[in-house]
Amino acid sequence: MDSNIKDLSLSGFTSSFALARSIKRHHHFYLGPTNSGKTYQALRTLEKAQSGVYLAPLRLLAMEVRDRLVAAGVPCNLITGEERVMMEGARHTASTIEMMNPNKLADVAVIDEIQMLQDPDRGSAWTSALVGAPASTVFICGSTAVTSPCIDVIEALGETYDITYMERKTPLVLEDESLCGNRYSRQKLKPKLQKGDAVIAFSRKDVLTLSARFRQWGFTVATIYGALAPEVRRTESERFNSGQADILVATDAIGMGLNLPIRRVIFSHIHKFDGVASRMLNMTEVRQIAGRAGRFGRYETGYVNVLENDELIHIEHMLTANDTADLEKLPISINLMQIDAIAARLQTRKISEIMIYHQERTRCDHALFAMASLDAQISQALLVDEYAPDMSLKDKYIFTCAPISLNVAFEKDYYLLCLQSVAQSKIRQLPARPSWLDSGSPKHLEAAELLSHNLSLYAWLSFKFPQFFVDGDQVMALRQQVSRYIERALLTQAGYGDTSREIDSLMTKRR
Repeated sequence: MDSNIKDLSLSGFTSSFALARSIKRHHHFYLGPTNSGKTYQALRTLEKAQSGVYLAPLRLLAMEVRDRLVAAGVPCNLITGEERVMMEGARHTASTIEMMNPNKLADVAVIDEIQMLQDPDRGSAWTSALVGAPASTVFICGSTAVTSPCIDVIEALGETYDITYMERKTPLVLEDESLCGNRYSRQKLKPKLQKGDAVIAFSRKDVLTLSARFRQWGFTVATIYGALAPEVRRTESERFNSGQADILVATDAIGMGLNLPIRRVIFSHIHKFDGVASRMLNMTEVRQIAGRAGRFGRYETGYVNVLENDELIHIEHMLTANDTADLEKLPISINLMQIDAIAARLQTRKISEIMIYHQERTRCDHALFAMASLDAQISQALLVDEYAPDMSLKDKYIFTCAPISLNVAFEKDYYLLCLQSVAQSKIRQLPARPSWLDSGSPKHLEAAELLSHNLSLYAWLSFKFPQFFVDGDQVMALRQQVSRYIERALLTQAGYGDTSREIDSLMTKRR
């Protein structure tokens, strides 16, 4: 392998964060389970600092922290991939972790949900924050799963750290009997539901089906799932927070730091489809989700349950087993400098060839870092090379980083239209406002979700290519209209009849 390429990918990684290397950093680990107050303690210090940055795993959490700081009288900017909300005189910033500015010095930085280092697609962003956050005081909040490799890196950098282990503020109890006993049935479930329950499902269809069913049973319901825009999730969270909704039905999206007054978490299934196959919930997922029960200050105890007795065994094991991750090295991803170096070596302008070469041929023998998987970026790179072969490598790289789901045809089609606009140097206007936005019917719910995703991509590209995506300043107004439609639709949508669990049960009986 070319030694220069190896150098760029490994030895040069820590020194590429010049500002962080030039200051003396001290790291405070606040580690513990959910509902232990770890992030709360770090944010109190952030509020009092002269300047600071909060690095969030989700846009919604960045928004929440920005609002909290502003409410406390601390001007705070909001920076995510698709928005820049700047306040006059602000010396604090709340941002998604991928938007960390390594060249802007701050007194305090807060890195939230450090266990996300395990995420195969986004983990490298947490590595960059750990190594490159340019603040003299860095708070690292999350579970204890990845502490060891983080400390290895900090010590190798010659920096200091201390660790505060925090305990849950309310006990978490797994109930002895499942809601439906030995065998699930709707009739058994109905009388067991209570105000303050959060029922967790693992697909959009199941969430919508259960939400509609519980409303038919006389409950008011709040609904949260990944396809919803952060603004909608925020509205639904507030409905549950304020007591307007008796029950929350949600995907595991609630596991990431949302502060919700949940008394009991109910797993409607202990399996989830992870994009490849159905698998059992792992320790991190169970703990992050179950731990949302028993919010401190609202309930004295949090409860966890499932729908069938046999499932209690798995949940109990996940809650009690050691959750230390097998992550030994922190993931780092490819950057534009490496892409240029490999392009020169291979004499190619195809970014897919470059990324495949990097993934397959760049061997990682570093003690601290490992190459992150590029599978998702390679899928986008193949499309970029096919539809925009003459685009510059820099612009191709930007499109491989675009936040889209290629397995959703509607999103993929819009992505290709945007790609071709840049390739052909043509202006692309904001998507047209559909007439059904004024409708009271919920039948356009999925179309509204898809439109919301396209608006997010448009907003993201408007910062990368403002000369072509010229309507960036109009995104917020249209997105608010789409969000209001979705909120109305969630209150009246009828679901899909049966949940995946019920369909599987029917199929088993027929066999």
